[in-house]
Order: sequence, then structure tokens, then C-alpha cells
Amino acid sequence: MKTAIIIIADANANTDDSNGRAFNALTLALESKQKEDEVAVVFIGAGTRWPQALSKPTHPFHGLYNEVRDVIRGASCGCAAVFGATESVKACGIPELKDVAVPSTPGLASVRQFLAEGYHTLIF
Repeated sequence: MKTAIIIIADANANTDDSNGRAFNALTLALESKQKEDEVAVVFIGAGTRWPQALSKPTHPFHGLYNEVRDVIRGASCGCAAVFGATESVKACGIPELKDVAVPSTPGLASVRQFLAEGYHTLIF
């Protein structure tokens, strides 16, 4: 099975909803990885703020994040720019994705690419 997990929930919101979305997205990534599925995690929108939060050893999801680091495909470059996360994404070693040329942006991650490649694509 091929699964693309897109995280758009805002880490800065620090609500049960945004935390629950990120936690369940990372849990799905871990389960998919354990089942030897092809899995990719991408941060878009305000979700580009998650790598910085998850990289902190004190974050409750830090261990889970480390378990799925190898399946993180990247973060949307243009989204990171809009949401002030460019430097933190780079500092965390997360690749910047610029697959879609969008005017007035450095490029955005393509969600369509996953659909075209037959991935089950879920947005959290």
C-alpha cells in the first residue's frame, strides 16, 4: 500500500484538535512503516511549523516523530515562507518541496503528485 500523509494542522494553535491531528498523522506513518508500506509525510500550510515543535526533546510526540523521520518527504517551501517556518524547517533538516510553481511564491509541495502516483492521500 502507498500512503501520503499531509499535515496541515497548526502546531502554534496548541489545541486538542491540532495536536490530535498531528499525533494521529504520525501514528499512521509509524503503523504504515511497521507494515512495510510505502509512506510519505509532508508538512504544508501552517503544518510547516510542526518540525520545530516536534524536534524538541520535551515535546510529547518527540519520540514518535523520531521513529518516522525517515519517511518525512519534506515541507512546502512556499507554505513555510508564508507561515514563518523557513528557517526552522531548514534547521530541522527537512527538505523544502517546490514541486508546483505558484506566482509570488518560491514554489509549493504538490499534493496532486501523490494522487497521480496512486497514493492513498490523507490530510490531517
